[in-house]
Amino acid sequence: MFVTVRAFAVHVFTALGAALGMLALVFATGGHWAAMFFTLGLALIVDGVDGPMARRFKVAELLPRWNGEGLDFVVDFITYVFVPAYAIAASGYLPEMLAIPLACVIVITGALYFADRAMKTSDNYFRGFPAVWNLVAFYLFVLEPPPYVAAAVIAVLAGLTFAPLRFVHPLRVRHLRSVNIALMALWAALAFVAVATDLAPGPYVVAALSAIGLYFLIAGLLRRADG
Repeated sequence: MFVTVRAFAVHVFTALGAALGMLALVFATGGHWAAMFFTLGLALIVDGVDGPMARRFKVAELLPRWNGEGLDFVVDFITYVFVPAYAIAASGYLPEMLAIPLACVIVITGALYFADRAMKTSDNYFRGFPAVWNLVAFYLFVLEPPPYVAAAVIAVLAGLTFAPLRFVHPLRVRHLRSVNIALMALWAALAFVAVATDLAPGPYVVAALSAIGLYFLIAGLLRRADG
């Protein structure tokens, strides 16, 4: 009985990400952007921890009725795509006439990506841009690019959703895994500084965040994946 309850608690923990997404949306509608990104960051932590927990406690075997992968996709769509799409549209960093259309493009391409059974290669690279619009929104707020530059970047990334290109999964790709994890930890620390300073962390933090983001953007393109 205990192991079954514990297994179901892992599903509840995963679903907590959806509640965090709702809370992030509340913050976003009030223009509390730093609080929104902090909450989305907590959702990222949940997303990073729930998978290992599910495997450790054999959740799929104990609770075959509940589809953990489906639950994860629902939560990820909320926190990686839907809430960030709203934030991008409401940010004021896009040309006004393009803000809502581009947000619609984000949610459409994001929904299609999460429905793609071939979204990952056999060696755990993402195939196509992996719909991490929460990170795109974060960089939009931190870098504050010119509106049409921001719009162009969003359009390109949406198109890359369907491109035969590889993008690194920092935790699961074995090639340079230790480097990827170290950089991801450093990025998390710098992102926390950015959120704590109301998304105005100063040029050194912005430069470091940009360098790490660029590394993860191009790292998968420099190595041919299997499958």
